[in-house]
Amino acid sequence: MSEAYSQDSEIVTETGVLGQLATVPFVLALGMILLGGALLFQWVSLTTTVAGVSVATVFGGLHVVIALSLFALGALSWQGSVDTTPSPSVSSVVAFIDGSIAAVISGLVVSQTFGLGWFAWIPAALVAGVAVFVGTLLLREDIGVTVPVGIFELVFGLVVLTGVIGSGWSWTPEGFSATFPGFIAIAILGLFGGLLTAWSSAAAYRGFGARGREFGAYVLISINTAILLFILARIILFIVQKGLDPMLKGATLWPPAIPFITNGNGLQYDINGIFPAVVGTIWLVIGAICFAVPLGVGAAVYLTEYAEQGRFTSIVEIATNGLWSTPSIIFGLFGYAFLVPRLGNTPSLLAGQVVLGAMLLPLVLITSRESLQNVPDEYRDASAALGVNQWETIKSVVLPAAIPGVLTGVILGVGRIAGETAPILLILVQDPFPSEAPKVLSSFTLQATPPFVVNDALLQPASALPYQLFAVITAGVSAPESVGWATALVLLIVVMSFYVVGIAMRIYFRRKLQQ
Repeated sequence: MSEAYSQDSEIVTETGVLGQLATVPFVLALGMILLGGALLFQWVSLTTTVAGVSVATVFGGLHVVIALSLFALGALSWQGSVDTTPSPSVSSVVAFIDGSIAAVISGLVVSQTFGLGWFAWIPAALVAGVAVFVGTLLLREDIGVTVPVGIFELVFGLVVLTGVIGSGWSWTPEGFSATFPGFIAIAILGLFGGLLTAWSSAAAYRGFGARGREFGAYVLISINTAILLFILARIILFIVQKGLDPMLKGATLWPPAIPFITNGNGLQYDINGIFPAVVGTIWLVIGAICFAVPLGVGAAVYLTEYAEQGRFTSIVEIATNGLWSTPSIIFGLFGYAFLVPRLGNTPSLLAGQVVLGAMLLPLVLITSRESLQNVPDEYRDASAALGVNQWETIKSVVLPAAIPGVLTGVILGVGRIAGETAPILLILVQDPFPSEAPKVLSSFTLQATPPFVVNDALLQPASALPYQLFAVITAGVSAPESVGWATALVLLIVVMSFYVVGIAMRIYFRRKLQQ
């Protein structure tokens, strides 16, 4: 983090009376976020009792306490009982959020509670949203930040306490076949209310004003980041729990072996494995990198160091951004229609490498350009002052300084292409569960006629982990569901291995630059 924006310890610890009071709703908000997450993942239920009190009652009661605490914070600041520096009015962003909440609630009440159609709920939502938006803009910041959030928390807490939304409640929106039980509604609204309360309490903690808004944004971003990391960790843990036992079936410590990973698929194996798919996935990624990185970095060097910034470079930027956002099935159709007929008219490993390389190419180009542009011009000027020509400067100064950023783009791209299923359905796989892995290294042969170097293994069909996962989990082909979860775990390990290699290389080059 830049020193210009680093948190000063003296300022951070300066709270005052209002800051000390604001810790009450803030701590409760964090508790509500944790409890909402526990409800959402069904670690607890609304009927679970804590000291003889149901979780639903605790949930609703704490939200009412939060609401009263926010009202008290706003009132103390408004009356001047504490030292604060609120702005004369609320920001338009806060007013828009409050208006949006009012519009959604009004629309749901009119459409779902009263059963009226779009001709009634749309005007009701617009009127409520505009009224709350305008009304909030007229409030002083301390009231506009605390009172609307407090009203939301109070209404939500009373709704839960009175059982309007409870364990037996469910909602089937008109026009949808899905039904949402009460615990999901309470968990989601509790998480949303907890985030709003944490932001509002953080603003009050710093006495509102510019400092309060800055600290509120900092807290909100920090909580969102923590939630994101928790979700990622939960996904990984879920896959490990589902896939670890079937993956380790038949494993031995000495000699070390995991048959599920080291075996192929066939009658000669006691335990069928996915080794051919693992090897196929690795070769797909390696081939895609070999195709995309030289082209992407070369194009980035030309566009950044040689081409004049103008219409041409703008068109290239638009094209690369468009290609990066193109659905993967479009790349697969291109490979099926263009590459497969020209590569023996059969699915092949080479076709898969080229198509995945084409998917990786835009990201490599975009990140490489950004990395080259971020290299300070002083590096180029110092090299030129020593009499070094432009290409030598690029090769010896600019590119080494940009390599960590280039590797970051490659790492991100590998995470996408290694898990792609749609393209390889069309251009790679013929037998979803082969018994042998592609022997790429041992298949290179030299000849006296063009193309001089040939490799039959690259022109043969192969399998890949994403396709086998799709075949088992979605299509139910040839194996039980547990094999699919084990395959998912192996795919996760393979992708993470590529990440580790990329991150290690990035750290290595950064250390070399610092020497």
